[in-house]
Amino acid sequence: MSAFSVYDSVEELSSETRDLMAQAVEVRKQAYAPYSKFRVGAAILLDNGKVVLGSNQENAAYPSGLCAERVAIFQAGAIYPNAKILKMAISATADAKELSEPIPPCGACRQSIAEYEIRQDVPIEIYFMGAVGKVCKSDSLKNLLPLLFDKNFL
Repeated sequence: MSAFSVYDSVEELSSETRDLMAQAVEVRKQAYAPYSKFRVGAAILLDNGKVVLGSNQENAAYPSGLCAERVAIFQAGAIYPNAKILKMAISATADAKELSEPIPPCGACRQSIAEYEIRQDVPIEIYFMGAVGKVCKSDSLKNLLPLLFDKNFL
């Protein structure tokens, strides 16, 4: 399994993945980020054809907020508990400047995504970008969290 692929722009992605990323960009605009001014959107494609969206939701009582990736993945798990996650698209930017470098999921989100990937025993393709520019693709969460902690340690 290759570690990462890098695309110069979303235009190089398949139409299905381009659409998923467009949904991540749109939901990013709905992020509730009055404190960090950092907005993230996530779109998840399930094997049943459904798309589940999430945006970061902050709270004045840190760390009570939740990242876009976890909003989306927990929602997918709650609404479609038997569906497998095929792809996740993530877009992030800051209010003060338009980010052009790919922004990967934070550590807590990587751990949460790992739980779903291990449970479903199918790799999750993860695409991530800033507001514009290059898009990185990981064929599996295991590329982003190579020494992951899972249920086998419990």
